[in-house]
Amino acid sequence: MVEPYPPIDAYASGMLDVGDGHSIYWETSGNPDGKPAIALHGGPGSGLTVGRRRWFDPERYRLVQLDQRGCGRSTPSAGDWATDLSTNTTHHLIADLERLREHLGVERWLVWGGSWGVTLALAYAERFPERVTELVLLSITMTRARDVRWFARETGRFFPEEWQRFRSGVSASERDGDLVAAYDRLLNGATVSTDRRLQAARDWVAWEDAVLSLEEGYVSPHPRYADERFMIGFARLVTHYFSHAAWLEEDELVRNAGRLAGIPGVLLHGRLDLSGPPDVAWQLANAWPGSELHFIAGGHTGDEEMERRMLEATDRFARR
Repeated sequence: MVEPYPPIDAYASGMLDVGDGHSIYWETSGNPDGKPAIALHGGPGSGLTVGRRRWFDPERYRLVQLDQRGCGRSTPSAGDWATDLSTNTTHHLIADLERLREHLGVERWLVWGGSWGVTLALAYAERFPERVTELVLLSITMTRARDVRWFARETGRFFPEEWQRFRSGVSASERDGDLVAAYDRLLNGATVSTDRRLQAARDWVAWEDAVLSLEEGYVSPHPRYADERFMIGFARLVTHYFSHAAWLEEDELVRNAGRLAGIPGVLLHGRLDLSGPPDVAWQLANAWPGSELHFIAGGHTGDEEMERRMLEATDRFARR
């Protein structure tokens, strides 16, 4: 059994105006004079979690966390149907990270990312490699069009009954096309009725649950979706980002991985990750000189081995 560090409270927090009418919530924990690190949550739209603090030695790290645009305590919330998402893109989030880094007086930091947070971490690090000391990445995602298609269509071969319900959530004319784009139109289309949008959100998170349902310890439906505002915001943001392939060129993150040369990186990925096949992590590792890829036996949400290797990585990098 892996024992993370004891729970701690944040010692500072605030709201940062990042423009476009957005303010992001941030907090710091650990040692104010410690090695800076930033943890990028998944989703998009999952929001920060206090438990993540326990994977960073509180005596050696100054850990920064934030709620990305539209989620958690950041404003405006995507959980409000009236919130426009046109200024909520990967490129906006990258700029937010730089604004936050400057606001906190950080010169360089370790970047941790999980799931969607991996896509954001890579996009940020490839844009600003001089600001990144190390990368620790779990459940590798790159949000390419083919990765999104795998999640929304090919994974249905493992869950035919659930996928049929998911597919039936869009109009008959769209069921053989781009399902994510169809859900994006339902959830983020101004002319769609509130009842129809709410049903689309429920159908989307039901599919998210289905894909993760074989993971050890996963509870379906996930308790977080009982919060309707969270569920709406999460579904809106995921479909918004996925339908646009994160506003990145296909294979951009692999093609530009050479920019990470000299930045130590640990990649952890489950062989049974149905959300993203292991070859996604393999492609990235092959393109990133000096990175370490460890396949673990579990799935997308990880297991004891992933936790152990993550803790080993953050402890090792704390000494650099």
